[in-house]
Amino acid sequence: MGGTEHLTVRREGATLVLTLNRPEAKNALSISMLVGLYDGWIEADEDDAVRSIVLTGAGGAFCAGMDLKALAGQGMAGEQLRDRLKADPDLHWKAMLRHHRPRKPVIAAVEGYCVAGGTEILQGTDIRVAGESATFGLFEVRRGLFPIGGSTVRLQRQIPRTHALEMLLTGRPYTAREAAGIGLVGHVVPDGGALDKALEIAEQINACGPLAVEAVKASVYETAELTETDGLAAELKRGWPVFDTADAKEGARAFAEKRPPLYQRH
Repeated sequence: MGGTEHLTVRREGATLVLTLNRPEAKNALSISMLVGLYDGWIEADEDDAVRSIVLTGAGGAFCAGMDLKALAGQGMAGEQLRDRLKADPDLHWKAMLRHHRPRKPVIAAVEGYCVAGGTEILQGTDIRVAGESATFGLFEVRRGLFPIGGSTVRLQRQIPRTHALEMLLTGRPYTAREAAGIGLVGHVVPDGGALDKALEIAEQINACGPLAVEAVKASVYETAELTETDGLAAELKRGWPVFDTADAKEGARAFAEKRPPLYQRH
């Protein structure tokens, strides 16, 4: 199990929990955090015992965006991590889920600040839970910057365009209730309860057939920008093989025998 100075990794049953761990800076992104995130996504992809991923932040914040000073990578450890970035110039975009989509479902558990790069990472997750006092927003234009983590492409595909443009062009903060109202997050819970709710959702996912879950997630993203006809054809191509898997056969036997399927025993 990996992890770095600013990114902790732990298991909760079949769920891999990745925690942005730089609370003194509201979990602003550092090289250590980016490398840890990337390694976490790869660990989840490669370990069949992992059924879901929860991404959260330490100290009552999710992520306040990029920290340019921290990205300078001071010291020997920083230099070693910078070497990782040099070896893979795309690593930071993969870490931020701009150029990588994990095979397993990713659930975001947001408390406190989730702004700028934090909101951009959020758009790469699949299911989102927020504490009541969470704050969202893309502040880049207020600083004369561009939200280059994917927001001008993804946000309008995830929420109505009028709301996407307002968020992008005003750079104003949004409350958790506002974020839920426009569809950016799916659940708002009392402060401090986001992680518990995310783990609850993860357990519901973990109880399902893992091959089916992965295929369903892949199909949703593969067909998102296709015509209905092309999308339905792609769905059949992705979905039919699932019916011939051991998971599907075990699920049918368990249903007939009125018992939990074996794949729930993780």
